[in-house]
Amino acid sequence: MSRSSIRSSTLLFAVLALGSGCSLTSQPPPQPVEVNLLAVNDFHGHIQPTTFTYRNASGEQRSLKAGGIAAISGLLAQMRAKDPELLFVGGGDLIGGSPPLSAMWADEPSLQALDLLDLRLSSVGNHELDQGRDELLRQVRGGCHSPRPDQACRFESVHRGIGFTYIAANLVDRQTGARLFPAYRIERVRGAKVAFVGAVVEDLGTLISPRSMQGLRTLDEAEAINAQVPALLAQGVDAIVAVVHQGGATPESHDQPDCRQLSGPIVDVARRLDPRIKVMLSGHTHQGYLCRVGDVLVTQAGSYGRLVTHLTLSIDPARHRLLDVKARNLLVDPRRYPPTAEVAALQRAVEQRSQKLLGRPLARLAVRQVPQAANSAGESPMGNLIADAQLAATAHLGARVALTNPGGIRAGLALEPGQLEVSYGQVASVQPFNNNLTILTLSGAQLRELLEQQWQEDGFRPLQPSSSLSYSWDPGRPVGRRVVAGSLKVDGRPVQDTARYRVTVNSFMAEGGDKLSVLARATERLDTGLNDLEALIDYLQARDRAGSPAGYSLAAGRIRRLESGQPEEAR
Repeated sequence: MSRSSIRSSTLLFAVLALGSGCSLTSQPPPQPVEVNLLAVNDFHGHIQPTTFTYRNASGEQRSLKAGGIAAISGLLAQMRAKDPELLFVGGGDLIGGSPPLSAMWADEPSLQALDLLDLRLSSVGNHELDQGRDELLRQVRGGCHSPRPDQACRFESVHRGIGFTYIAANLVDRQTGARLFPAYRIERVRGAKVAFVGAVVEDLGTLISPRSMQGLRTLDEAEAINAQVPALLAQGVDAIVAVVHQGGATPESHDQPDCRQLSGPIVDVARRLDPRIKVMLSGHTHQGYLCRVGDVLVTQAGSYGRLVTHLTLSIDPARHRLLDVKARNLLVDPRRYPPTAEVAALQRAVEQRSQKLLGRPLARLAVRQVPQAANSAGESPMGNLIADAQLAATAHLGARVALTNPGGIRAGLALEPGQLEVSYGQVASVQPFNNNLTILTLSGAQLRELLEQQWQEDGFRPLQPSSSLSYSWDPGRPVGRRVVAGSLKVDGRPVQDTARYRVTVNSFMAEGGDKLSVLARATERLDTGLNDLEALIDYLQARDRAGSPAGYSLAAGRIRRLESGQPEEAR
């Protein structure tokens, strides 16, 4: 072959190679890249900062106002200045169970704020469905046809929907099996493809009303997530992050790296994940942690936006592998993070439009602060006050006892320096669900069974009693037999198994919510039409007018927890 023929052949090969996309020079494989995530969970429409109490590295207890959309916007701005491709994601319960500053506008300002913060996606939480499927779809897609016409499209005349995506692999239509929302969302950052697969808490039906759950069912969280893996791998994803609205708890601090004492339902979910999933963002339990369950990193950022979780994923796009992940929980301190102008303007607008109603003074309190936190027996000063108010509202209808669930109490009451009367906004923040009060008839045996149902597989959920009910319980006894025999009393008299007792509860509890199944079997049900928030306001004002303002700084001693080794006669 002549030299000219060789040159022609070489040129033809080069042209063919270039036309086929091949390179004559070997290309180096893609280098590992870093993907930064910022995660928030259980925001619950907390537009303003709230008090956050924690222990620092020296073990000292500290409290400060933290969170709020303004400070979150400032933190995101600082982090995006370093990494413009940072992803902001959510772990569910971003709305619902909200303070009145958001709830009075059907949470639309909170959704607007999350869009301004460029939230990309969130798992569905149980509180997103407080008002049912149709209302959540309206909030997502836009529109004004709502079961809350006095709240929807009142902040702005048109609700345009949201720009981020809700994801839930395990929330399906009961009849068709179709998912209510996409199972996952894939984000591309620096050439890497990161998949986020969502799931709502499996026992959703015990956390929302039967009306809100109508037409829906949930699947096992881990199984539903794992079922998405083949499709994701077929699309060439490089890392998979599970975003699950389920949680746990640990005695370790919120910023302890790689903690190992995590307990609760989220642990079982993590253990059953596909081995290619190494990161799980959790929520629901309002805890802060950065824990390892096997080789899965499980994180949660507390609640109300007071913490956010910063994760850095090191990804090898050439081998479609997650190489490493680092996480830390950041305190959202408004003093450190000046807000962006757009978010600050939104907050000012919400506050100004809400102040006339929310700032209205209602009544004096007997104490400066009525705490929400329960003592070791499970009794809360705020729970005492609410139960007393509900009994006072329904006693004329035959009620002898009132009980309220801890999940329905969203805050305590505290007077600010110089404040003489608690405001409407403060009281409305305590009970934002607008439940009616229902009176049920229980036998003494059923009343005891109800109290035994406070201990469940995911922990102790102590019901808060009115002053007319008292009992002792023994933590050393088996679940189902912890209430000490003879200690349960109504109006100071031992409860008799065959006697009948009229008991006031909120409408969520009356339908068996919080796994209180005995209440769903109760007889002689009376929907009083009385609103729980209105009952609390009426009680506070009546007590104030009578010259004996209500409120406790400490639990009233209606529930007694027996200590280990305490003699029987002391019981």
